[in-house]
Amino acid sequence: MTMFRAFRIHDDDASYHAGIENMTVDALSPGEVLVKTAWSSVNYKDALAGTGKGRILRQYPLNGGIDVAGHVVASTDPAFREGDAVLCTGSGLSETRDGGFSEYTRLDARWAIALPAGLSLRESMILGTAGFTAALGLLRMQDNRQTPTLGPIAVTGASGGVGMLAIDIFCRAGYEVHAISGKPDHFDFLRSLGAAECIDRHHLTFSGKPMDTARFGGAFDNVGGAMLGGLLPLISPYGNVAICGNAGGVEFSSTVMPFIIRGASLLGIASAGTARDIRDEIWRRLASDWKPRHLQRIATREIVLDQLPDVFPQMLAGESFGRTLVRMDNTV
Repeated sequence: MTMFRAFRIHDDDASYHAGIENMTVDALSPGEVLVKTAWSSVNYKDALAGTGKGRILRQYPLNGGIDVAGHVVASTDPAFREGDAVLCTGSGLSETRDGGFSEYTRLDARWAIALPAGLSLRESMILGTAGFTAALGLLRMQDNRQTPTLGPIAVTGASGGVGMLAIDIFCRAGYEVHAISGKPDHFDFLRSLGAAECIDRHHLTFSGKPMDTARFGGAFDNVGGAMLGGLLPLISPYGNVAICGNAGGVEFSSTVMPFIIRGASLLGIASAGTARDIRDEIWRRLASDWKPRHLQRIATREIVLDQLPDVFPQMLAGESFGRTLVRMDNTV
């Protein structure tokens, strides 16, 4: 029986602990599609799970990694054949089933996505949950009649992986993007991704009024908290704010005025449980008209399994920049 390596997370009598272990295919979560993993990526959620700083997993032990891409080696589902290139993001990975930080991953066929033409496996993991979340935000905004004519889109947390991909994706879709970040040393890079304007969040002040002069046609917010409350009074009539993160806090203060006077909408973006038909549409768009132009530049770091424990603390401390890929050939 073939042994392989995985980053496995435990919570048992020995407390919360995680690290590289050897395991066999029979020990993986059940599923119809067995994949030889080629690539994964590191998300903030992975860092929380891998360090125990956040209770992401609902059962133990599990392999970490909410993103995975590779080639099918065996399938009991006729939709997938040996050699097929597939990907999966969210869908219970590293939450209720073994994730992608493993040389082999078994997937539920309902959530395995055939790699769309126009993307390589590596590119699909530069996108990963981060790019999927940004594209889901855009899809929901456009479903609610967001158009470039309403005005520029504010992207908060713009220096993170989700923010960078959001800049690139929204620009690709024809929107003017204003990037908001607390890291002005990254502004030149954000402009190179397409940001028309960069705003230092430390110098961004809000009036506190229930309504203020409209400044943005909409917003894609990674931050939440006071940032979200401050943005809402600045949104143009019938613009949308898509909220996908809470780095600035889980609570915010606002009034009903932006909603009942300007018709603004607040849209929640929960990528992990997205329905299959929407997943298929988003990956189709990400491989075609929404495909970011700067994927290779956004992928700022490439590591192997053994380097994961060094990456997690940096990410949690806000020191990461761009997207970190995990390559499964284990050659540093």
